[in-house]
Amino acid sequence: MGAIPSGLKRSVERFLFKTPKGYLARWSYELDRINALEPQTQKLSDQELRKQSLSLRYRARSGEPLERLLPEAFALVREASVRTTGMRHFDVQILGGIAMFHNSIVEMQTGEGKTLTATAPMYLRALSGKGAMLATVNDYLAARDAELMGPIYKALGMKTGVIQTQQQSDQRREAYHCDITYGTAKEFGFDFLRDRLLLRRIREGQTDLLGAMLESQKTKNEQPTQREDPYFCLVDEADSILIDEASTPLIISALPTEEQKQEVAAYKWAADHVYEFIEDEDYEYDHEKRSIELTRKGRLKARMLPKPPEMDTTGLFHVYEFVKRAIRVDRDYHLDQQYVVKDGEIVIVDEFTGRLGEGRKWRDGIHQAVEAKEGVKVTVATGQAARVTVQDFFLRFEHLAGMTGTAWASRTELRRIYKCHVIPVPTNRPPQRVKLPTLVYPTERAKWNAIVSEIQELHAMGRPVLIGTRTIDKSEILSRLLTDAGIEHQVLNANHIEAEAAIVADAGHWGKVTVSTNMAGRGTDIKLPEEVLDIGGLQVICTELHESARIDRQLIGRCGRQGDPGTFRQYLSLEDEINEKAYGPKKAKKFAARGQNVSDDTLFNGLIGRFYRAQHKVEKKSYRSRKTMLYYEKERKKIQKGMGQDPYLDSTN
Repeated sequence: MGAIPSGLKRSVERFLFKTPKGYLARWSYELDRINALEPQTQKLSDQELRKQSLSLRYRARSGEPLERLLPEAFALVREASVRTTGMRHFDVQILGGIAMFHNSIVEMQTGEGKTLTATAPMYLRALSGKGAMLATVNDYLAARDAELMGPIYKALGMKTGVIQTQQQSDQRREAYHCDITYGTAKEFGFDFLRDRLLLRRIREGQTDLLGAMLESQKTKNEQPTQREDPYFCLVDEADSILIDEASTPLIISALPTEEQKQEVAAYKWAADHVYEFIEDEDYEYDHEKRSIELTRKGRLKARMLPKPPEMDTTGLFHVYEFVKRAIRVDRDYHLDQQYVVKDGEIVIVDEFTGRLGEGRKWRDGIHQAVEAKEGVKVTVATGQAARVTVQDFFLRFEHLAGMTGTAWASRTELRRIYKCHVIPVPTNRPPQRVKLPTLVYPTERAKWNAIVSEIQELHAMGRPVLIGTRTIDKSEILSRLLTDAGIEHQVLNANHIEAEAAIVADAGHWGKVTVSTNMAGRGTDIKLPEEVLDIGGLQVICTELHESARIDRQLIGRCGRQGDPGTFRQYLSLEDEINEKAYGPKKAKKFAARGQNVSDDTLFNGLIGRFYRAQHKVEKKSYRSRKTMLYYEKERKKIQKGMGQDPYLDSTN
């Protein structure tokens, strides 16, 4: 047989190397070099380790490519970790770090140590002197990870900063100018917008930009907080931030006008009268688009209802809009599901993480309509001084990488938008997680009763149980049922956030029962003592399908960490909300009617496929919605740039 032509050989090699396995095979050569350096690195004293790190920094800033420094840098990080934290990077963690350095989204299973894995690429990128940022989903995780990993960087002569919501400008500036900065995507984005507004004020105040910057030195708070050119950001829970929150706008409001202040009365009026409008009589509801259209009778009713004097100058078109907004809020926005009332304010609950979205507000008057519905102070719907979407913010970085437990299903979207490959990294030890049969019950009541029965059995054995619910109110319902059954338990949701660390630390212990929203689905590592491992480990119970299968997999991933034993089971009912979200209320009611007039222990397991098809349908709708919003955002930026305007700032403010 003749030799393979060199051109064909190169093509085959390129094809093989462009698959995840191909990339890992290529990077395994780097892993061998890192492992070969370990014996000599171990012989270094602490002072010599730091000196070696400073030498790498000098070489990087002298122009030597970071890729050439990778083996030495990773070997130093591994040794520094052993000395300061007692943790040694596994080979799979080193591979994950190499992938992150090469602008990849790394998929690592729960408990495989993503936080430690991130230290190597963060350190290597920070050698450039341009700063490396790590974005998490909340302040708690940012502070925790910075505290846990800080000693590693310190041993190598690097400074670590952390951004927290309550910090002032000078504290933020200092943190951003550290070698490595931890914080949330939200805080990073808002600081970027505040800097843009500050620079515009400086430009408008003085024609000479250099003179303006020199003048700003006089007042610390009149200097930008972030570095001028965004260099590298590693995104934790990358699928949540880069996909689920991609189109979420971060907005800094402008000063309110008198006209906007008068709208408060209209929001309150619409909230007071919303119950007088009847579906299919006064309005029609499009379940696919979630939009309201008033009928002729509904418009007449809106005109005839008594109004406060403040609405005398409100036009009919706007009256109809206030009514439609109030109807939509009454139908689709519910307390302890989409939001909570905290200290007299409406605070959004992030469906994907179960956490409070402090500082976030719904657009287009929805937030004000919810405030009016709940009877809290209606905040004035202001204009926008500056805005940026989460996606736009991260696309500004020269290098972007990420890590998560669930990215493979979204690999196409991540590659097309962010130019990041998704690389699944193998587990350090073979997983022992076991899936138990899914059970479908006729009604929600029957499902809850079956869940409580299983929890009773597991609790009697001493096995810890983690039960995931979609919303806060569902977690409270299950909590009451468990209390009635005499089962001691803990509840973790956005109403109990202050006890999060203690609850998570306790969740894997003997006989512990923990009811949680998605707060336990990301960023938590439930550790199990030996006596729990001997009886089967943690059992996870999923009470309902989420709108994205990735969220379900995050919750399931809480069990079976690091090769530990664990089991999980999915419970469903014919009344579950996923069917209505996919097919609308009429089909959902028809589907649920199959469960009427049957005993509670009747199972409908033959319908399992329908639930997963419904979930897939909802996922596709969400993806189309994101694509549409991102398209219009792109067009908006293009128009503003064409007019010579800053696309992140409102030219009228």
